[in-house]
Amino acid sequence: MTESQQPEPGSLPKPGLLVGNIAEPIKLSDLQLNGVSAGAARGGDTIQVWTRLYVTSDDRFFHLAVESLNAHIEYVARKSGRSVNLKRADTVLLVVHPDNTGDLWVDAAAMALQIMVKRNMAAGTVVFENDIADVNGMSFPLVQIGKEDRVVCLFREGWRFALFFDFNPDGEFSVPDMQRDLGTLYRRLKYRDLYDAIADEAIFTRLVAAGWFPFVEIIGSEFRSLANTCEAGFELDDEEAKILARFDAERIERMFSRWMAKPHFAGKERFLRSALKSFADGDAIPVLKIALTEIEGILGDAYHKIHGTRVKINKLLDFAIASAEAKTGQSDTLLFPAAFAHYLKSHTFANFDPTTRTGNVSSRHAVGHGAAAAETYTMVRALQALLTLDQLAFYT
Repeated sequence: MTESQQPEPGSLPKPGLLVGNIAEPIKLSDLQLNGVSAGAARGGDTIQVWTRLYVTSDDRFFHLAVESLNAHIEYVARKSGRSVNLKRADTVLLVVHPDNTGDLWVDAAAMALQIMVKRNMAAGTVVFENDIADVNGMSFPLVQIGKEDRVVCLFREGWRFALFFDFNPDGEFSVPDMQRDLGTLYRRLKYRDLYDAIADEAIFTRLVAAGWFPFVEIIGSEFRSLANTCEAGFELDDEEAKILARFDAERIERMFSRWMAKPHFAGKERFLRSALKSFADGDAIPVLKIALTEIEGILGDAYHKIHGTRVKINKLLDFAIASAEAKTGQSDTLLFPAAFAHYLKSHTFANFDPTTRTGNVSSRHAVGHGAAAAETYTMVRALQALLTLDQLAFYT
């Protein structure tokens, strides 16, 4: 379920939206859940207590906390005459009410992901992994959660787990905050390989040097193959050729439609259409000349629309990154704004020495000053320039 389809917690689904919980929750009582100790202590010592936390199974504290929480929940369930085995569950949601009664959903509550999609979608359209640009939230839209409630959520994605709890000491439980944090956990589990590739300096440096980034359009199996090839120490030629071959006229047109939905891109329609025609003709030179030199103008128009002034490229790049973070509400989403800032400054807008003419064909400055050799204008580099433009369409 996407964000636009999500009913408010506790409300009925919208007409025509046929969703429901799989089963009723297990009713529990006498749930004494108010915090989890952050460390060991002797009797009489003062300790730190976590009252709100979200963590994945990659963290050692996950295992300490989940064992304790699981023992208490299963103990309370047995006292209530119910037998539950949380270790075999994929998704556990416990909502504890102010009177310490609770509703335990074990693989029974409807779940929804709030996602950013790459293409236009009508209601009822099947969403494939390659359609996902970003995951911004995860929720249980048909479970009522009150402002005085407490929540524990444990879920599995692949071979990893995530734990969220909010014992709400202030009595003001925030469902939107929970949805955001659950979405963060889901991203970290589902796309751990992408985060690892960016965090690994050797892999990421080699990818950037070759002109690659986890661009939204290729995020998933295509970028994964590039990262795996880099990690193995192999040449990228074969993988690059495979990716290039997948950018047929239909895929390029979808990207163009995405650009034209943005006013600051639409004003450059003739230039961009010319670049895409050259790409279809297999002529990399005009693609790179147009795409790389139009980036600054596109960002400048986007900045001017908001701020009413014109600034130089360094401020425009900072503006693009800030826009991406503001759009998603976070800095560690699949748009990877901080990493893209590094990519733009060290690659797309990399400086060069005009006296030695050692400029890279992927550098706007080198291309703009005619300092890149003709043989370096390849179709792979042309594709990378178009993907850079496309990334900015998601950012601004």
